[in-house]
Amino acid sequence: MKKLILTALVGAFAVISVQAQEIPERKHEGYMPHAKERAHHKKQLANLNLSEEQKGQLKSLNEEHHKKMEELKKQDNITVKESRDRMEKLRKEHHEKFQALLTPEQKAQIEKNKEVQKARMDEMNKKRGEKLKTVLGLSDEQSAKMETNRKQMGEKMRAIREDKSLSDEQKKEKTKELMKQQKENMKSILTEEQLKKLKESRDHKDGDRKEKTEAKKTTI
Repeated sequence: MKKLILTALVGAFAVISVQAQEIPERKHEGYMPHAKERAHHKKQLANLNLSEEQKGQLKSLNEEHHKKMEELKKQDNITVKESRDRMEKLRKEHHEKFQALLTPEQKAQIEKNKEVQKARMDEMNKKRGEKLKTVLGLSDEQSAKMETNRKQMGEKMRAIREDKSLSDEQKKEKTKELMKQQKENMKSILTEEQLKKLKESRDHKDGDRKEKTEAKKTTI
């Protein structure tokens, strides 16, 4: 029973959690493997100190949400857009009901968690910037432009994530547009040689990630 409740809690927090991460300077920045993501959500939920009554209410809320989502997926007499719009509405309803379960202190804790996560991401981005400067041989001017660009893109990305008037599909489209813009911005800051080094670095990391994934599959 405890395991079921914990799984339900993790599912709920995955829906309502807004991660304070910056726009990627590479394809997978901000990417969190599924296992690590679950562990992160468990830790965040533990910080909320939910009562047994809240846990029970949340379990029921998640079961109800899951049932409605499954019923929606079975409907083949509606358009894809209608399905997406209804799914987004269900997510918002779930979020609102979850928020209604929380005390003011717990809501404040969620905001605190977001600030802590943002500070960690800022520190990680700072270290990445320093490493990138060394690997690509960036000048101080280039490094400053990269940092300014990252912050501006990060603000735009957060604005998209927090825009409640947008559906998930619209957010995805706007994110794709931002990534294209980011690519063009990089071309205006880096030399052709630096862009080549950056691509080689990304390809190398992608290759290492793929090898690790395949290795895990082999051992399972």
